[in-house]
Amino acid sequence: MSDNKFTLSITESPSKFQNLEKMEVSDLIHSINQEDAKVHQAVNKALPQIEQLIVRIVERMKKGGRVFYLGAGTSGRLGVLDASELPPTFGVPDTLVIGMIAGGDVALRKAVEDAEDDPQRAWEELKGYNINKMDTVIGIAASGTTPYVIGGIDNARTNGLLTGCITCNPGSEIAKAAEFPIEAIVGPEFITGSTRLKAGTAQKMILNMITTTLMIKLGKVKGNKMVNMQLTNKKLIQRGTRMLMEELGLKKDDAEDLLIQHGSVKKAIDAYKRSK
Repeated sequence: MSDNKFTLSITESPSKFQNLEKMEVSDLIHSINQEDAKVHQAVNKALPQIEQLIVRIVERMKKGGRVFYLGAGTSGRLGVLDASELPPTFGVPDTLVIGMIAGGDVALRKAVEDAEDDPQRAWEELKGYNINKMDTVIGIAASGTTPYVIGGIDNARTNGLLTGCITCNPGSEIAKAAEFPIEAIVGPEFITGSTRLKAGTAQKMILNMITTTLMIKLGKVKGNKMVNMQLTNKKLIQRGTRMLMEELGLKKDDAEDLLIQHGSVKKAIDAYKRSK
C-alpha cells in the first residue's frame, strides 16, 4: 500500500495566515510587515556563516579569483541583480562577479520549463568561463533542493573550487553539498510556498552583505564613499563632484572639471595629490 504522506520543508509549510482573500488591505500589509520583521533576525543568526564564507572569498579574489552565483527563478534573478549592480557602483569589470540563472537570460523575465531540473547544466555553463581553483561558486536556493544549483555546487567542489550557498531550509541538500553553507531560516511564507517574499528578502540582504564587504576589502571604497563608481549620469557626476569638494577642499567647478578629466573620484584624488 502506498504512503501518500511526505515531509514538507519549512519554505513549503503552510502559512499561519488563513483566508487571505477576505482580509482588508490594512490587515494584509500589516501582516506582511510583521512577517518581514523575522527576516532581520534570521539573517542575524547566520552572520557567523556569512563571515566565514566572505573571509575565504577575499583571499581568493585578491589572487584574481571571481565569484559565480547559481540560481533558478527568484533566487537566480537576485544573483543576477546583485552581480549587475557592482560594475556601476564600484567600477569593477562585469567579469568579476557573474550571476547565472537556470534557463539563461530569457529566464529573467519568463519561466523556462525544466531548466532548473538538469543537475549537469550549471557545470557545463561554468566551464565556458574557464573556471579555476581561485574562483568561488555560490548556490542560491530558498528550498535548498534545486538540481541545477546542487549539481553546479557538487561539481565545483569536486574540482577544487570554493563553494558556498544561501538557503532558507535547515539541513538541505545544497547545504550538505557546499563547503560553506549559509542558512537563513525565515519560516513559512505569508502566502504558502511563495519564496519571493521572506526568503527572497533574506537572500537579497545576504548578497548585499557579501558583495559590499568584498568590494570594501578589495579597496573599491574610501572612507564611506563609492570612489570608483562609473559616471554614467548627471546624478553620479554631481555625487562625485561633492566627494572631491569634501575630500580636497575644491570649489564646485574645479572639482567637476577634475572628475570629468580623470573619469572617477579615486583617479581624480590620486592625480590631484600627485600634482601637489
